[in-house]
Amino acid sequence: MKCALVTGSSRGIGRAIAIQLAKDHGLHILINFSSNVDAANETKRIIEENGGTAELMQFNVEDSSAVAPAMEKWQNDNPDSHVEVLVNNAGITRDNLFPWVTEDDWDSVMNVSVKGMYNCTQAIIKKMLRNRSGRIINIASLSGLKGVPGQTNYSAAKGAMIASTKALSQEIAKRKITVNAVAPGFIASDMTSDLNEDELKRMVPANRFGLPEEVANLVSFLASDKAAYITGEVININGGIYA
Repeated sequence: MKCALVTGSSRGIGRAIAIQLAKDHGLHILINFSSNVDAANETKRIIEENGGTAELMQFNVEDSSAVAPAMEKWQNDNPDSHVEVLVNNAGITRDNLFPWVTEDDWDSVMNVSVKGMYNCTQAIIKKMLRNRSGRIINIASLSGLKGVPGQTNYSAAKGAMIASTKALSQEIAKRKITVNAVAPGFIASDMTSDLNEDELKRMVPANRFGLPEEVANLVSFLASDKAAYITGEVININGGIYA
C-alpha cells in the first residue's frame, strides 16, 4: 500500500495537504502530530468521510529518539506498505526582533523545521531509494526566501530547508525520487490568525491571504506523476508578493 506521511497534519496547511493527497492519489495518510489528538482525529475523520484511509502517527519531529522507532515499528507492522510521499510540513514560530530572540526560541524553531526534516527524511529515504520511487516535499516559506523582520529564526530555518532541498534533490534524482520545496506567503491558518489581515493583504498583489487548500493543491501536483521531471525547485505560492 502506498502511503503519505504528512508532518504536522492535525490542522492548518498540514491538514489540507493530508486531505488532498488522500483525495487525489488514494494514498493512505499517516497523520503526524505532537500533542493535539482531537485535531488529528478530526483530520482522520474528514479523510475517511471522503472515502480515504488514514491513521494517527504521534511523535515530535525534532526528537530522533521518537521518530525513528515510531517509523520502524510502523514499517514492521505494515511490511507491504511504504511511504511514497513525505511532506515535511511541521513548523513553529517564535517571532521577535533579533536582540530579544532567546536561545530557546532560536533552537526550538530550528529544531522543528530543520531537525524535523532531517529526522523524518532519514526515517523513510532508504526504502524510497530501494524502491526507486518517491516524492519529498518540504514546506518552506516566503520568510526563507526574502527574510522577514522579526523572524530571523524562522527565516533561518526555512532558508535551511530550501538549501537542503536543492542539495538532496541532486543526490537522489537518478533513483526517480524528486525533492521540492513549496514556499507559501500569507496563508489563512492558525499560524497567521494573530496577524492583521486587512493591513497585510495590501502588500499582496492578489489583495488577499491564500487558502490552505490552495497550498494543498500545489503539493498534490508535486506528488503526482505529472511532476516527475520537477526536482530541486522552490515554488512560491504567495499571491505575487515576491514576484
